[in-house]
Amino acid sequence: MNSWAHIVVTRSRWVLTIVLLVVLAAGVWGVGVFGKLSSAGYYVEGSEAMKVQQIVYDNFGSQSADIIALYTAPDGGTIDDIRSDVESTLARFDEQWPSESISTYWTAPPPMNQMLVSADRRSVAASIVLGTGSGATNANFSSVLDSLEVPGVDSQFAGNTVVSLEFTHTLERDLIKAEAVAIPVTLVLLVVIFGGVVAAAVPVFVGILAIFSSLATLRALSTVTEVSSYALNITSLIGLGLAIDYGLFIVSRYREELRSGSDPRSATVRTMLTAGRTVMFSAALLICAFAGMLVFPQAVLRSLGLGAMASVFSAAVLSLTAVPAVLAILGHRIDAWTWNREASARSEERAQRFWGGLVRKVVRRPVTISVVIIAGLLLVATPVLKAGFGEVEYTSLPSDSPARAATQKLVDDFPSTGNGATIVVQGEDGQVPSTDAVREVSREATAVAGISQTVTVGQQNDVVVLQALYEQGVDGTDRAGEITGELRAMTAPHGADVLVGGSRALVDDANAAVTDALPWMVAIMVVSTLILLFLAFGSVALPIKAVLMAGLSLAATFGVLTWVFQLGHGASWLDVTPSPMEPTFVVLILAVVFGLSTDYEVFLMSRMVEARAAGATTDQAVEFGIARTGRVVTAAALLLIVVTGAFTISGLSIMRFLGVGMIVALVIDATIVRMLLVPALVKLMGEANWWAPQWMKRVHEKVGLGH
Repeated sequence: MNSWAHIVVTRSRWVLTIVLLVVLAAGVWGVGVFGKLSSAGYYVEGSEAMKVQQIVYDNFGSQSADIIALYTAPDGGTIDDIRSDVESTLARFDEQWPSESISTYWTAPPPMNQMLVSADRRSVAASIVLGTGSGATNANFSSVLDSLEVPGVDSQFAGNTVVSLEFTHTLERDLIKAEAVAIPVTLVLLVVIFGGVVAAAVPVFVGILAIFSSLATLRALSTVTEVSSYALNITSLIGLGLAIDYGLFIVSRYREELRSGSDPRSATVRTMLTAGRTVMFSAALLICAFAGMLVFPQAVLRSLGLGAMASVFSAAVLSLTAVPAVLAILGHRIDAWTWNREASARSEERAQRFWGGLVRKVVRRPVTISVVIIAGLLLVATPVLKAGFGEVEYTSLPSDSPARAATQKLVDDFPSTGNGATIVVQGEDGQVPSTDAVREVSREATAVAGISQTVTVGQQNDVVVLQALYEQGVDGTDRAGEITGELRAMTAPHGADVLVGGSRALVDDANAAVTDALPWMVAIMVVSTLILLFLAFGSVALPIKAVLMAGLSLAATFGVLTWVFQLGHGASWLDVTPSPMEPTFVVLILAVVFGLSTDYEVFLMSRMVEARAAGATTDQAVEFGIARTGRVVTAAALLLIVVTGAFTISGLSIMRFLGVGMIVALVIDATIVRMLLVPALVKLMGEANWWAPQWMKRVHEKVGLGH
């Protein structure tokens, strides 16, 4: 770090020029990622449900409708009145966009045709599976839907592709809206924090570079793996937020060094060796937290983990290259466009007096404060006991979304959506399963409570596919998951194998995989954090305390999220439909909050350890650390709240879940835990804070990372 600091100072213009050229070129190339994002990747390759899906596809082609067109007759009319218009429109559509299959009430065989007509016989559905040669793409899909409009007939469109593209387009619009709000608001806050425009502009400048870097990162990842459409928003905003936070820490330390009398070059070097080292270490902690996401088998989780890791890395690299280069160029001009330099210095002094006074009050009553805060956070965490995993559904779309309205009509007005368990009966040794075997499976499946009937979808080669249809009201309930388990428990008839899949089984298998892998993720995060914090601080107690505090923050955060988003308290204020939590975002929040919690611990404890190494007592070290970092840590949390809180203005309820989760976690961690609970516990632990066995001290002396 010392050598790099001197390179940046002596060749600052070269460093800045190279960084700008590389990042801008990468960002321009990265714009191409918008056409390469996927809405798939939620399910587990190799699971029983995925095997069923693959067998069905290999033998019968795609059975999942890309488009479900809903046509409703005018008031007083029936489907018979609109039949000719609908059928002629579908015929023209098939000529223009060649489809693999188009099924309607009038063409599908019974009993499947009954699923394509509404209970009042005013609406009819057309199930369309687009062929590989249809010519339909994401870019022209609106034209595809336009071709299905029937003049004079109310036409609505649902289906997997329709809903997926609506999610993707909403996310892309949300990203532009979020950045348009977050960047100017952040700049204004930084002007207030620093008391000047130039100092405030430096972190925002690096944050904008981080957005370009994020686009390039995702484009690169898309060439080797499936990248979720959610990764675009999450990676960009995490990169923006962290780059601004890191810039804040570095600029704050640089101005502190200037106020202490250092010349600009010395101040830059000293800043790199202190705040710069801490930023580097912070990035390592966050990368370890996100690395835990790589243990999950779902492509969407791995892509989010890789994207977040790359965002953290690029934010740190930009903060250790572009920021010090700009500081070395600006020198004392970092305080330019400041309305009152003395007022800025006095503001810092007032902040130190405030936080110093607060910590003195805390250490006078450490037991009371610790007990009250821990008990309060555990109480807030209690709704977690009722938490459950669900999936991203159409109800996550905005309430005015046409795709959501069409899907809701399909659920409400049609006697059956055709959902149920898909049962594959496969003969052994390539033989066709016997009629008796198929009949036996069908009879057992129909006997399961919650199944209305079992219909044969088709027979091809050595495979017979059955669909066990849910009774009205079963789909989307816990009973649907229980049905999958009961069907899988059926004894396979002689000479045949039985596999059970379907849409609910796909979700349940994916959620089970998340549950199984979650302990491994937690183990990776905890062990790597304990090791890194020991190497940083040379203490046994401080890393353990940091992990426990992160766990407490997480428990309270998920308690609030469960209370609002699953149990529905206040859900109407956020315009969300209460439902079980989607595991992808649970895992993401777990990684982000754990990483940020230990991140803020590093910034706080590094100044305490710095004071301790200079000979301060534990009480003096606590006061020094809080007084010097209280303002900057809470400011960093506030800035990150603004950036990630932009998720709350998303049209998707699942993104609002992420935004609210980040706001709650940052408020709890950066104020209650970090500024009150941590100093109280450090006071109670006394000299034990700095203890380590002699052999571990020797290890730290040899390979420790320093402060």
